[in-house]
Amino acid sequence: MLHHRLLAYLDEVARSGSIRKAAVRLGVASSAINRQILALEAEMGAPLFERLPRGLRLTATGEILLRHVRDTLREHERMLTQISALKGLDRGEVAIATMATLAGGILADVVRDFRENHPHISLKIRVMTMDGIVETLLSGDVDLALAYRMPRGPQFRCLARSEHHLGAVMAPDHPLAGLYHLRLAQCLGFPLVVPDGSMSLRAVLEQLVPTHAVLKPAVETNSVELMKHLAQRAPHITFLNLSDIQAEIACGSLAFTPLRDATAITQSVSLIQRSQSPLGGPAYLVAARIGEALGGRGDPD
Repeated sequence: MLHHRLLAYLDEVARSGSIRKAAVRLGVASSAINRQILALEAEMGAPLFERLPRGLRLTATGEILLRHVRDTLREHERMLTQISALKGLDRGEVAIATMATLAGGILADVVRDFRENHPHISLKIRVMTMDGIVETLLSGDVDLALAYRMPRGPQFRCLARSEHHLGAVMAPDHPLAGLYHLRLAQCLGFPLVVPDGSMSLRAVLEQLVPTHAVLKPAVETNSVELMKHLAQRAPHITFLNLSDIQAEIACGSLAFTPLRDATAITQSVSLIQRSQSPLGGPAYLVAARIGEALGGRGDPD
């Protein structure tokens, strides 16, 4: 049977007509999806997509396979729902502590899809600083924590971890938009909208400022929505991870250019639970869905 993640890749590429668009929507690298499709085409002995100047189009072989893929995805979801009902997992409440960027990005998509399939499980999403996330998780006030740069220690167990790319975010008509990559120094001449000291991203940006330069924000805020809104108006620039602005990229309101600075290549986002607190049924289902969205592995059992 085809791997579940590969099924999702094929389905999204077929819907988007583009590996790049599918990668943005799924929050993975285009190269990862392309490798999987090429390997599957080699295994099938036939192309699944026609490579056209304006995108991809399914071949006859691809259409047959896609019908199987979508049937399999539906059956997989139905199977999980049936099992959860048998085990009494489909009712309850799950509390998650997270950061503003993740709440408005990857977690929002997960919550929407999860609620469609598990309407009797209520979710409490608490947005807070890193200190608050650690404190509420250790106290048992929340079941799960989803955060960037989460501290490690024996009191935590990582269920999933993934590397996200940090970049400059701006309007599509900005003078720097469309470049392959940037250094932070190239952005300093423009009005910058940066996170304030309560957000972990601020410390990352401070590390990227050249020794001879000074970071002089035009606007400092702890509101990710304000950062995105101002970045849509040139010449403002803000800084976020690619996963934080997938919806805006898809609709064409924002552009993303990776930062080339060595320490900004990736940031780690982790899904964490307390080591001493086994997950209950509903929390297990939520953690599994978030882990699938992250596409990364956690600590070994």
